[in-house]
Amino acid sequence: MADGRSSGLRIAISVIFALIFAIIELPDFMNAARPHLLLLFVIYWSLSSPRIAGLMFAWLCGFAIDVIKGPVFGQHAAAYLLVAYLTHKFQLRLRIFPIYQQTMWVLVLLVIYEFVVFWIDGIIGPAVTTWLRWLPVLTSTLLWPVVVATLDTWNRARR
Repeated sequence: MADGRSSGLRIAISVIFALIFAIIELPDFMNAARPHLLLLFVIYWSLSSPRIAGLMFAWLCGFAIDVIKGPVFGQHAAAYLLVAYLTHKFQLRLRIFPIYQQTMWVLVLLVIYEFVVFWIDGIIGPAVTTWLRWLPVLTSTLLWPVVVATLDTWNRARR
């Protein structure tokens, strides 16, 4: 299945790009608003290629974020897994929504992700409770239409 291999390669390239984005240093004012690019890619690929980008894919991506910047192994992996599960559960509905409705659903998924991470942070120690914690949710939500347009164009160009 040639399309499966090329889809797998596109998914791998996007994950590597998102991991590099998570590693690079940004100025402090930009770092506070750094979008959750890998989570957006997990949501996108869960919608467009659910057989390739399943729950194990989401868990591995979350675990990679844990290795890069998480104080507790499994914190982001659990949150990514929950978001991917909800995305897979509502995948057929979400795919037919216009982009503005998809964006609202992605906002809900990002809030759930941030809440799970916030909750686990609160269990293990003092959690960050400032409004800046929620800024990446806003920037990621605003970035969703760009991610969809870019990856959809890339997928159509490669077929």
